[in-house]
Amino acid sequence: MTVKTECSYSAADLGKNLYKKRTYYTVMVEQEVIAKDQDEADTLFLDNGGIRYGDLSDLVQSGGGVETTIVDADFDRSDSAEYLGKVVYDEDNEFAKADGDVVIDAYASETETIKTTIGG
Repeated sequence: MTVKTECSYSAADLGKNLYKKRTYYTVMVEQEVIAKDQDEADTLFLDNGGIRYGDLSDLVQSGGGVETTIVDADFDRSDSAEYLGKVVYDEDNEFAKADGDVVIDAYASETETIKTTIGG
């Protein structure tokens, strides 16, 4: 029976053996997004976040006779979107509204409504 492989070999390799090794990695991806609420954040993460599975092959290293035959990633679990803070005018700048100077305030209420108009 002949074995198919992606490895290059020639008569110079006569007597050598072909080996296969699987290595499993755990990858954690942490991403952040600016959204009006948790529902919008979850939607943005689902639509625009995560792993671009088509690019997984860019993660592996091959060479020196080692050829990659499979790269795969399986979804394990996802935590809920965690509130980190709200975008607010910088209270340390008296001209923040006019300047558009904003910061992310970790102590601001997630449900508090912020006036977004200048002079309001």
